Amino acid sequence: MASPSQLHKEISAGKFRPAYYFYGSEDYRIVEAEKYVARQFLPDLQLTTNFRRIDSRRASADDIVMALSSMPMLGEKQVFVVSEFQSFRPKDVERVLKLIDPADASRVIIFSSPSTRTPKRSTAFFKAVSGVAEAVEFNRLTVGEATTMIRQRLSKEEISIEDEALRLLLELVSGSRGGLENEVNKLVDYKEAGETITVEDIRRIGSGYELVNIFEVADLVATGQRKKAIQTIDLLIHEGIAPVTIVTLLQQHFMSLYLVKNGKSPLGNRTFLIRRFQQQAQRFDNEQLEQVIIDIAETDSSMRRSQVPLQTQVEMLALKLIDSVKSSRG
Repeated sequence: MASPSQLHKEISAGKFRPAYYFYGSEDYRIVEAEKYVARQFLPDLQLTTNFRRIDSRRASADDIVMALSSMPMLGEKQVFVVSEFQSFRPKDVERVLKLIDPADASRVIIFSSPSTRTPKRSTAFFKAVSGVAEAVEFNRLTVGEATTMIRQRLSKEEISIEDEALRLLLELVSGSRGGLENEVNKLVDYKEAGETITVEDIRRIGSGYELVNIFEVADLVATGQRKKAIQTIDLLIHEGIAPVTIVTLLQQHFMSLYLVKNGKSPLGNRTFLIRRFQQQAQRFDNEQLEQVIIDIAETDSSMRRSQVPLQTQVEMLALKLIDSVKSSRG
């Protein structure tokens, strides 16, 4: 198994594996890594025609076997991304993996699983895939990694940042690589070389932008802003966050709100966000939070069997949550 940094070093040096398996808690980083491998492996003229994504939840094993068995013309290169690969039955996984041996120097295959469906390393699936493909785990940025990235980018632009403003920015992006890049880009556009970013700058810029995070969605649900909620969810998906991941994050978020409202700690390693949870929890009462959690669980279950597009289901969920909160208030 390799780390994202090791993957970057190998690709930068022109070394490509026949196959990769990308997984982890940060979907944005997985999508960006897929695009990076494709851009580095494929000549510019082949990028649009020979870079193909296949969703294993929509395509059959036969479809994937047929696609991977086709040979490129005139020595052209190919990159295939096979997402949701963990959804296949073991015998179908085995059929697809057999196509990797012998390796084809003109082709790279990237298998992936979204953060909410990543199998444990102890499973037969993970052992089978990692046995023939280079497994790379993409997690959310640590506070140290995010701090380094922010300071390096701002230093390059000759812009400094106050300690409290940095803390607030780290809180805002919450380890999201996509969120970090969006927020820092806004600040760079807003400030001039030689200036310092303040807490007020963070608040001013954030308040005028469709924030790409779950706190924003929860606020929009609480205040009944239907159109803005849909726009924010669509932007999250555009940034590479899978619809099923958004539903899981919403579920964890509202459960954390419920816990914090009742004097307990939020789920997972989120104690550094306790103040924001407390402030947001004041917008809801226990009955509203309980109903929201039930609604999200029903959508999560529906997404596993419904033929309705996943993005549409997430949008419908947002509207349902808003209506539930509104009706409970009379």
